[in-house]
Amino acid sequence: MLKNWLMENQINAAELIDFANSAKDPAKATCIEAIEFASLTRPEIINDQDFQFMIDSLGSKAPRVKWESAKVIGNTAHLFKDLLEPAINNLIENTAHKGTVVRWSAAFALGEILKLKTDHNQTLLPAVGSILEKEEKNSIKKKYQDAIRKMEKK
Repeated sequence: MLKNWLMENQINAAELIDFANSAKDPAKATCIEAIEFASLTRPEIINDQDFQFMIDSLGSKAPRVKWESAKVIGNTAHLFKDLLEPAINNLIENTAHKGTVVRWSAAFALGEILKLKTDHNQTLLPAVGSILEKEEKNSIKKKYQDAIRKMEKK
């Protein structure tokens, strides 16, 4: 329902984030999830402050908040190239998380950032190489490998 309201402009992401800021983690994660679903097809619903909220949310103690925020970042990174450095730093931190979904979501977002071919790739590509050496889950490795292949084709 929240996603539909976002898609139909009945609410905007900033209003949902205002609510999420003071909500408990389960409600906060649900709000971010709605934004994630909407940003798949309408990434422009996110503004700079919303993107910064997602970057900050990567540091949450709640795994679901971490992974939903990472997915929003992956969906919208192309719109916020000037805010990628803090996003990359927080995403890399989440690549060592014990939770598979948190690591997978970080891999998704980092992969989307890699495909943008920004100057950040100079440091991001070697970091991803190190992550790949340590990562045991093939599903997560595949996210990085696919992104690297797509990046090299462009």
